[in-house]
Amino acid sequence: MTTLAFGLDAATYLAFCGAAVALILAPGPDTMYVLARGLDGRGPGVRSAFGIATGVLFHTLLAALGAAALFRTVPEAAAAVKYVGAAYLVYLGVTALRNDEFDPSVETDGGASFRRGVLVNALNPKVALFFLAFLPGFAGQGAGAGVRMAGLGATYAALTALYLSGVALGADRLGSRLAETRVASALNYVGAGTMLLLGVVLALE
Repeated sequence: MTTLAFGLDAATYLAFCGAAVALILAPGPDTMYVLARGLDGRGPGVRSAFGIATGVLFHTLLAALGAAALFRTVPEAAAAVKYVGAAYLVYLGVTALRNDEFDPSVETDGGASFRRGVLVNALNPKVALFFLAFLPGFAGQGAGAGVRMAGLGATYAALTALYLSGVALGADRLGSRLAETRVASALNYVGAGTMLLLGVVLALE
């Protein structure tokens, strides 16, 4: 049986990669945020993608520290994360609606896209559930479990950055073509409305 550098056998690692790709490709707050920022330009889009990938490392740390046990013991903590995440999505949606001027040639957000990307992912309860519920199962118990979790988390972060950077670049190309049309403004409203809807749905789940 082939063993990888961080002590996990290849079959388990490939199974994890398959589950990770399925979750990453599923439309959700991460993808919608990167798509919206990508329409504003390549820089904001890619920065937001790497911010979200960095948020994955936060979930990895929580899993390694045993946060799943905390959430099982104190369900109010999990509920708090859910509601904060929902409120943040609504905030992003409202902000996008208020700032509806579309100009992909202007990239003045500095590190805001990266920081917001970190928060979008860190406050995403679906990602938290995957990491807290499934990561320990893939990593196993006993000696070296922390190292295995770190390796799996880094893999998930790399896959996230790769996919969402592609989304950002695609959105940038689309935004450049639509910059002088009314479709661009409509897309901004659609993206903002989707984040609002995701926030409301998340709060009601």
